[in-house]
Amino acid sequence: MLGFSSLQIFALSLTIALVGGGGVVVCHGTATYTRNDFPANFVFGAGTSAYQVEGAANEDGRTPSIWDTFAHNVYPQGDNGDVASDGYHKYQEDVQLMANMGLDAYRFSISWSRLIPNGRGPVNPKGLEYYNNLINGLLKHGIQPHVTLVNYDHPQALEDEYGGWVSRKMVKDFIQYADVCFKEFGDRVQYWTTVNEPNIFGDGSYDAGIAPPQRCSPPFGITNCTRGNSSTESYLVVHHILLAHASVVRLYRENYQTKQHGFVGLTIYTYFSVPYTDTKEDIIATQRANDFLFGWVLDPLVFGDYPKSMKKNAASRIRTFTKLESEMVKGAFDFIGVIHYCTFMIKDDPTNLMTEVRDFTMDKAVKVIRDYDLSDGLPIRPWGLEGVLEYLKQSYGNPPVFVYENGLQTQRTSSLEDNSRVEYIQAYIGGVLNALRNGSNTRGYFVWSFLDVFELLGGSTTTAGLVYVDMDDTKLKRYFKYSAHWYSQFLKGKSKLDRQQVIEFAENLLSIN
Repeated sequence: MLGFSSLQIFALSLTIALVGGGGVVVCHGTATYTRNDFPANFVFGAGTSAYQVEGAANEDGRTPSIWDTFAHNVYPQGDNGDVASDGYHKYQEDVQLMANMGLDAYRFSISWSRLIPNGRGPVNPKGLEYYNNLINGLLKHGIQPHVTLVNYDHPQALEDEYGGWVSRKMVKDFIQYADVCFKEFGDRVQYWTTVNEPNIFGDGSYDAGIAPPQRCSPPFGITNCTRGNSSTESYLVVHHILLAHASVVRLYRENYQTKQHGFVGLTIYTYFSVPYTDTKEDIIATQRANDFLFGWVLDPLVFGDYPKSMKKNAASRIRTFTKLESEMVKGAFDFIGVIHYCTFMIKDDPTNLMTEVRDFTMDKAVKVIRDYDLSDGLPIRPWGLEGVLEYLKQSYGNPPVFVYENGLQTQRTSSLEDNSRVEYIQAYIGGVLNALRNGSNTRGYFVWSFLDVFELLGGSTTTAGLVYVDMDDTKLKRYFKYSAHWYSQFLKGKSKLDRQQVIEFAENLLSIN
């Protein structure tokens, strides 16, 4: 277990501010800044993922992924990604919107079941053509592609055959899939992410059962899973993902990196953990929470093994790396992708292993205290993202970092006046700037999401997009929201914009028929 760090002291001071006064202090980034305050090579972008944006679920040889199956079984009738935002057909229009907005980069994922429909074997020519066209279109407009290989959507064929990530067979098939991607697209793609947020994928998909492939078991599963083991499978899945990731990094470094000059990383889901009180117990509990959130993935990549607190609490359920596996996993990354939305307070709770919020809490005996209602949107606490970046700097040697997801999800509405999203994004970019000034090795910031997409937990009822997609229009017409105008003006060198300025920019809304 790591010793008490300056970050924990920092977190403690924040706790006093949050709790000591009897109320909640919502911190907003009010300082004025411009893009020129960031390093010249700092990248600003936005992102989506394949199932959430592409649609065309049954076209041109694509087969179902586990997310297709999940959506058709779990979401309300008719609410699924079969059409989504129709990015498969409208990618040229979307790339033009990105260019008009001024994005440096676009983060997207490849649908494994579109590129290799059976999970292994022949490449689908239509899938290959689509991704080549998308990548070429981005580069034509000077937009850097950042590509994720798997985002909750491995082929259903592999899930049916051997259970997907619960089987070690998945490692071999994933390596072969990655090899195809490097071979076909690596001459133009420099930034690769292997698997999106394996820590939350392991917990949400194989413990709580709230995400595809919906595996869990009583009494831990939140949904009515029909298969799985909540006590063991999340550890098994993340272990296999780490082995697959490390194998793919080795493949890239040995066969492609010298010629293609690219980088391979892994993303982690993060929240900033703040001790609920200044007691020793809550401070230690906060470190346990960090071990189960960050350390689950990052300790093996940086130190070659899982955190001691995880091995103590999870005991025989957590897997063991052989000496050769440890050597392969250690150092197997060129950058870390960060996904961050919110901050939680942590309280020691040794008598209760079930908690209010199921975020990596089953084995570490802590209570996660959330002092807000998600239905009302997330509070603006940019110091949380700043704290995450500081934690990575202090605990893991300040690796290169891309903030790959940060944004505000709200209930879907036809209104383009998303002032809360403007305020949220403006504040968190300010938090990143503060982290940079404090020595963080952060290289880029990406808003989630570029346009309205099919959300993992909210389906079509929620939205985080900068660009509104009119789902009632057969052409799925796109419009810039106020947040898109604010972001565009920031990217073009303007300073902080007040509400009236945003309204002025929104008067001539950009749309593509």
